[in-house]
Amino acid sequence: MRNWNEPKKNKAHIELIPMIDVMMFLLVFFVLISLNVIPALGLKTQLPGAASAQQLKPQKKAIITLGADEQLQLDGQPVALDALVTSLKQQQGDQTTTIIVNSDKGVAVERLVAVMDNLRQGGFFSVSIATRKL
Repeated sequence: MRNWNEPKKNKAHIELIPMIDVMMFLLVFFVLISLNVIPALGLKTQLPGAASAQQLKPQKKAIITLGADEQLQLDGQPVALDALVTSLKQQQGDQTTTIIVNSDKGVAVERLVAVMDNLRQGGFFSVSIATRKL
């Protein structure tokens, strides 16, 4: 029997290096976009510093943000000072809510006291002020 030189058939194969490059680019873009989108949900604040700042335990909480330009937000949604207590009572449900006041360090103390006084008159006694640890 005679052998003829038949050309070998090339098998298809998958190149892994370009696929890894594409996946790395997708991962980098996802991380960069997610880091830029998340802080845009609320007001930008510079928290005052405290040496005795403590970490709060996980619990049901509401975050009130006081901005430098007379802005007031409840969990990222703008709210008026008069409607703050009613919004909290609607949101509270059956559990007790811990309220965290996230105030910019440039906000006047008078405004902070007015918000805390409004909360106390509305029946909310567990109020904490957010700070950064020095």
